[in-house]
Amino acid sequence: MKHLTLAAAFALMAQPVLAADKLTLILDWFVNPDHAPIIVAQEKGFFTEAGLEVEVVAPADPSDPPKLVAAGQADLAITYQPQLHLQVHEGLPLKRIGTLIATPLNCLMVKADGPVQQLSDLKGKKIGYSVSGVEDALISAMLKTAGLTMADVEMVNVNWSLSPALIAGQVDATIGAYRNFELTQMRLEGAEGRCFFVEEQGVPTYDELIFVANPANMDADTNRRFLHAVERGAQYMVNHPDEAWKLFSGTAPDLQDELNAAAWKDTLPRFSQSPAALDQGRYARFETFLKEAGLIDEILPVSALAIDLGAK
Repeated sequence: MKHLTLAAAFALMAQPVLAADKLTLILDWFVNPDHAPIIVAQEKGFFTEAGLEVEVVAPADPSDPPKLVAAGQADLAITYQPQLHLQVHEGLPLKRIGTLIATPLNCLMVKADGPVQQLSDLKGKKIGYSVSGVEDALISAMLKTAGLTMADVEMVNVNWSLSPALIAGQVDATIGAYRNFELTQMRLEGAEGRCFFVEEQGVPTYDELIFVANPANMDADTNRRFLHAVERGAQYMVNHPDEAWKLFSGTAPDLQDELNAAAWKDTLPRFSQSPAALDQGRYARFETFLKEAGLIDEILPVSALAIDLGAK
């Protein structure tokens, strides 16, 4: 029996180790708590256990990730559901394959003690923004709930300086600020902000951060294994929040500050616990919203926008 055991052991040692499937994931921005399940999955070895070697890349330009995937220069990218709709209508070959953050983060931010205490106070005021397009539709829908239109406000492009512009009084409100970051950022800079949540003010709820792939060259099984590993990362964070924070923040010194620690806690309940699952109604409703806002010419079926890899 001993000889058989040794023989079996040598036979296993002689077997070739299967190479891991490689995936390149382009983030939407530099690494921050919004990406925590991915980093936790990487650090805990969940990708390795899924037979994957995942290269996580921060983009030089936040607008590049979907374009790189569409061009076949990356396997996956993180983008935003509202932008995905517009990108597909523009002809980019992209489909949502998974959800990272399953609730809106965007909000209309104002100073807590400022002149805007309710949406109707926006009449005659300036609203700062970074990227036009979807933001106009969000503002228009929110203003409508207060009996206002876009003609009642002045939109001001403040580039990416949303919080500084609001604090300095250059604008009276901003759209595009993230409730899990900018509110804390304002407080750390000595100002108190408050948010009007878009999904509570006339905008259909949506997935904030999603994973997209080019359906022409994606491998469904590989992506399914990737999403399962991300799911394990999200579950680990919920079950072991302190250990997960230490693991995540230990990957880079610039993550170990008060802003990221607060953002971690504020984002934790918003991560999808079933990233592969698709809420088809959510995508159909947002298509209708964009059509009514005049941003798209026709309503595409959900199948043209998203894939449910969790259905298998």
